[in-house]
Amino acid sequence: MKMKLGQRLLIGYYKNKLRTLSYISKERAATEAFRLFCTPYTRKITQKRPAIFTKAEQKLVQFEGLSIKGYGWQPTNPTGKKVMILHGFSSYAYKFEHYVPLLLQMGYEVMAFDAPGHGDSEGKIVNALIYKRFICLVNELENGIDAFIAHSFGGLALSLAMLELPGAASKKMVLIAPATETTSALQGFYTMLQVKPDLQAAIEDYIISMAGKPITYFSVTQALSVLDTPSLWIHDKKDRICPFSDTLRAQASAKAHQEFFITEGLGHNKVYRDQGVMKKIGAYLNPHT
Repeated sequence: MKMKLGQRLLIGYYKNKLRTLSYISKERAATEAFRLFCTPYTRKITQKRPAIFTKAEQKLVQFEGLSIKGYGWQPTNPTGKKVMILHGFSSYAYKFEHYVPLLLQMGYEVMAFDAPGHGDSEGKIVNALIYKRFICLVNELENGIDAFIAHSFGGLALSLAMLELPGAASKKMVLIAPATETTSALQGFYTMLQVKPDLQAAIEDYIISMAGKPITYFSVTQALSVLDTPSLWIHDKKDRICPFSDTLRAQASAKAHQEFFITEGLGHNKVYRDQGVMKKIGAYLNPHT
């Protein structure tokens, strides 16, 4: 995939900035590198507002000093169940417009938010811990959410949130191309910015001290190894953003309540818009079956 000139210039700028900071202070360079890692490369909504969103109830959640924008829909024939849609990094709620009528038809109350630092929500950065805390807050405000659909980075945040949500075993989660291993995301970041091993080590030390957790904690595979939550994991073999190879360990150790649905040729983003995938998700979450 060819990079635009503006992107190449920006990457060049950050390479030089981190290299210069690294000479002055590894700690400062690590802090700046992690801030960059957590900054969405775009937050601008380029999509026209979908018709279904013009019918939504506007939601605004106050979260850690930020106003987070959301949308809610009530079904015609309610089952009393609620579902939350979670988008990925540098994305926004509009992109999941086709899921709303599908879920409403099944009787779910549906909600979707622009994550902190994304779309119409406030904030400049997001990481898995921030997104996880936001999911936990919405679950509390809504007196419990029954099902979740999460794409990419949203899938990692959701799996971490599920470790803390009360009654997790009675909920359902659909993970679409989740950001399975943070170690892989970091390696991609290091490669793109040509981060040297000594700065890599400083970045990881910073993350561990900030989070109070090892890097291996930020893993969907690790979370699912201890979760009792019924889950459907959808992943494409040609995913170049969240590598399919990262899913193999989770597939090999899957429990009876963990189902995998593997596609080929849809990549990272077409997978959640695919009719076959949506049909599979609809069947999995259908409260009437």
